[in-house]
Amino acid sequence: MTSPSSGTAPSRGQVETGHRHRAAEIDVDEARKAFFLMVGFIVLIWILQVANWADHYDLDASYGILPRSLGHLGDIFTAPFLHVSWNHIEGNSGPLFVFGLLAAYRGVVRFLGVTLVVAITSGLAVWLFQSGNELTVGASGLIFGYFGYVLARGLIDRNLIDALAAVVMGLSYAYILTVAIPGTPGVSWIDHLGGLVGGLACGWIFRTRRGLRVSSRAKPPAAPGSGSSNSGSSTKELQVTQGHPRADLHKELGDMGL
Repeated sequence: MTSPSSGTAPSRGQVETGHRHRAAEIDVDEARKAFFLMVGFIVLIWILQVANWADHYDLDASYGILPRSLGHLGDIFTAPFLHVSWNHIEGNSGPLFVFGLLAAYRGVVRFLGVTLVVAITSGLAVWLFQSGNELTVGASGLIFGYFGYVLARGLIDRNLIDALAAVVMGLSYAYILTVAIPGTPGVSWIDHLGGLVGGLACGWIFRTRRGLRVSSRAKPPAAPGSGSSNSGSSTKELQVTQGHPRADLHKELGDMGL
C-alpha cells in the first residue's frame, strides 16, 4: 500500500527564479515610489518659487546661504529649494528630476540619506569657502550630488547600467557641467563641487554590502571505522612536567610514536 504524495520540493532553479522575480517586483515598486517622489519634489520647488516671486524673492534673503554667517548656517537645508528667477528654476527642474529619479529608483530611503549628505556637503562648501557676501540658493548642488552618486554607485557596485546612465544623462545636460567651471558669472561653482564630492562619497557610504558566501553543501558523513583517526586528530596533546612520576614512561611512548 502506498501513501499519498505530499508534494514535490521545488528545485534550486525554481527557487532562484522566484527570487529574481521577487527582486524585479521590488525594483519596480521602488522605481514607482521614486517617480512620484521626484514629481512631488518638483511640484514643491515650483510652489515655493511662486511664493518667493510673489514675495519679491524675500525668501532668498531669509533662507539663502550667506558665507560664514552663523545666522544662515542652518539655511544649508533650505537653500536647495529656492531659486533666484524663473530661468533659474526652469534650468534646474529637468536635470533635477532625471538625476533624482536615477538616484532614487534603487531605494527611496537610501535616496533620502544621499539628499541629506549632499545638502550638507554642498551647503558647507558654500558657507565656508564662498567669497564675498552673496546669497546662494538653488538645487544645482543636489543635481551634481545625484550625478556623482549614480556614477559612483554604478562603478562601486559594478552596475554598468547605472554608470552608463549617469554618463549619458550627464552628456545630455552638458550645459550644467559647463557652468561648474570657476569664474562663471552668477554661478557658485563651489556649491556644485561640494555637491559632487558628497555624491561620490555617498556612492561608497550607501554601497551594496556583499555578504560572505557560505557553501550550502553538507559535509559528507564520516566513513565507518574512521572514527579513531578523527578523534585522534581532535584530541589535545597531554603535557607532562619533568617531575611527574610517569614522565619517563610518557617519554618512551612519545619516542615510539604512541
